[in-house]
Amino acid sequence: MAKKIKQIAIYGKGGIGKSTTTSNISAALSNAGYKVMQFGCDPKSDSTDTLRGGKYIPTVLDTLREKNAVKAHEVIHQGFNGIYCVEAGGPAPGVGCAGRGIITAVQLFKQQRVFEELDLDYVIYDVLGDVVCGGFAVPIREGIAEHVFTVSSADFMAVYAANNLFKGIKKYSNAGGALLGGVIANSINAPYAKEIIDDFVEKTNTKVVEYIPRSVTVTQSELQGKTTIEAAPDSEQAKIYTSLAEKIINHTESRVPSPLEVEELREWASKWADHLLAFETGEVGLNAVGNI
Repeated sequence: MAKKIKQIAIYGKGGIGKSTTTSNISAALSNAGYKVMQFGCDPKSDSTDTLRGGKYIPTVLDTLREKNAVKAHEVIHQGFNGIYCVEAGGPAPGVGCAGRGIITAVQLFKQQRVFEELDLDYVIYDVLGDVVCGGFAVPIREGIAEHVFTVSSADFMAVYAANNLFKGIKKYSNAGGALLGGVIANSINAPYAKEIIDDFVEKTNTKVVEYIPRSVTVTQSELQGKTTIEAAPDSEQAKIYTSLAEKIINHTESRVPSPLEVEELREWASKWADHLLAFETGEVGLNAVGNI
């Protein structure tokens, strides 16, 4: 009997550190002895750069534009520690749907049974979370991914994108869609950032999987074209990414989140804005969250 491949989708708004987090998870899983494929689903096609010394790889859609028929192995490139790297790609600028690359690539790999052939343990989909589009919803909608995680900072637009993702998960949950594993809280340095994220996950019936601080180690590593796991394996940041990977390994139960309506989210954000102003002026303590 073939082993079960654990397929995970990691969403988040552009610029939030989603690909950085995903690549470090892939690297940590690989170090733990698992066979991993990272599947970049962003039209920018830069998800796997730090797994390959900063080098871009030809995308599925680019390759299809050059030839009519493509073998999946033509678009799979190995990176750090043998990780299989794939970039779905996007359309030519100004033409077509940005989600088409995901749809095309997923169909190609399913038809050719690539995951089984490579004997993978994990497939990690790195998906843009800003855009509410059929293509970007494929890993959730079609139940391709078993668990979904979202990367979010305490910034409002990141929380807004996460809340929209929760709506998509809830919509497809009754039709066999993927469920939410939790929130990966990124760039959490200020105490109030942790309080905001903690309050958001409580309001939406989910949980924080890991808190990741902003670190210059990440910047230094990426300037070398590497993950933190590869470039600074003994750093505190690498230990946090390794801890996150271990939690994903042990994760089994995902759930349907309870997203806020737009008005509720705005009201929640407005109360937090007032609370932070009061905290800054010394009127209240930071942990007076129950009063907002």
